[in-house]
Amino acid sequence: MPKVSLINLGCAKNEVDSEEMLGVLASEGYTVAHSDTPGQLPRDTDVVVINTCGFIESARQQSLDTIQEVLRRKERGEVQKVVVAGCLAQRYGTELSTSLPGVDAFLGTGQIASIGRVVAQTLVRADQLMQIPQKPHHRWVEVPTRIRTGHPWSAYLKISEGCDHQCTFCAIPSFRGPHVSKPMEQILAEAETLARQGVRELNLIAQDSTQYGYDLYGQMRLPELLRALSEVEGIVWIRLFYCYPSRVNRGVIEAIATTPKVCHYIDMPLQHADNAMLRAMRRPMSYEGYLKLLADFRAAAPDVAIRTTFIVGFPGETEEQFATLERFLEEAQFDRAGVFEYSVEEGTPSARIRPRVPAHIKRRRYERLMQRQKAISLARNRAWIGREIDVLIEGRAPHDPTLLVGRSFRDAPEIDGQVYVRHCLVHPGTFVRARVIEARPYDLIAQALPA
Repeated sequence: MPKVSLINLGCAKNEVDSEEMLGVLASEGYTVAHSDTPGQLPRDTDVVVINTCGFIESARQQSLDTIQEVLRRKERGEVQKVVVAGCLAQRYGTELSTSLPGVDAFLGTGQIASIGRVVAQTLVRADQLMQIPQKPHHRWVEVPTRIRTGHPWSAYLKISEGCDHQCTFCAIPSFRGPHVSKPMEQILAEAETLARQGVRELNLIAQDSTQYGYDLYGQMRLPELLRALSEVEGIVWIRLFYCYPSRVNRGVIEAIATTPKVCHYIDMPLQHADNAMLRAMRRPMSYEGYLKLLADFRAAAPDVAIRTTFIVGFPGETEEQFATLERFLEEAQFDRAGVFEYSVEEGTPSARIRPRVPAHIKRRRYERLMQRQKAISLARNRAWIGREIDVLIEGRAPHDPTLLVGRSFRDAPEIDGQVYVRHCLVHPGTFVRARVIEARPYDLIAQALPA
């Protein structure tokens, strides 16, 4: 059978899609491989599948650069066929088919189960194949098809896809489609499969985790899902991402605070805190509502780690409104916060809003907010000095081989800080107990405790 190599770009949700595509291809008899970059592609590759990101300009450019580099390898005869899949294909397929005639097929979002048929067709036809639905709608594939590409002890588990919100800055609903929940029995079966494969940490992802279940069951069932996943044997940590703040209710807070195995951690993008900016973004909460929500979380779980993201330089943002955001950051005291400079997304309502904030002002606001958060993060980390914490070991520290490096319940994979552990000799994927002895702005230093 032909050999197919897949290059994944973009977010954790894309990673899951890529693992499912690899599984579909393998189940249909193809020899499959995963490559991080075009330079890592095996020379005997027959078909390259590129799972692209089309979210923001930097991600789109990375996707285009990757496609063009693979096409150059095709011109040299090193690969036969090229398939472009995912968000960029869904969003710009018509334009790309003209500007990139060397691409053999385009596959839109929600079409994972079709990847085997698309690859087979590219191998026998000379013309370009376009499989891009006019209205994207996600369709789930069977659990056993997924082939893992990440650490064997940690996995992303997608509980829903698509989004029903109408935030003025975001184009995701246009190319990911409406919200679609994965049936609970299928999520639990997938979690059990991952646990049998050695996964100890489940990271639950979606466009909006808090809406889980509404389309299937007529009510939001995230708390029930968390409790059911906690019963899966072998899983130690369950971590929740992408919660929409206005839908984080008492039931969600109590489930996170009281359910065994569920980390006292929540990723809850707020985007801004000035009330006028929130209305312009079509975000249905307020400065005061956010503070009450944070207080409710901390009352239920005092050690909870709260992560958020903000956008600076949204059209019309004044110095006074940015100052409101700075004040909110100081009051809220987040453990983790990411900041993004607003980028114009064609087809979104905010693309028509004026005046736009100049690039140099956006950059200055970004740097100011990040500096404030750096000091807050350091203070939050210092509060852990002297306390004991469980650490999931993931390898050795690159700058000091005498230290092992891992993560605590406060640290999501790839985006948060790390814990460096002294006097510890265990294999990656092992949990160890350690006492925190030093704090840095984003990382902790800890001493391993006797087993």
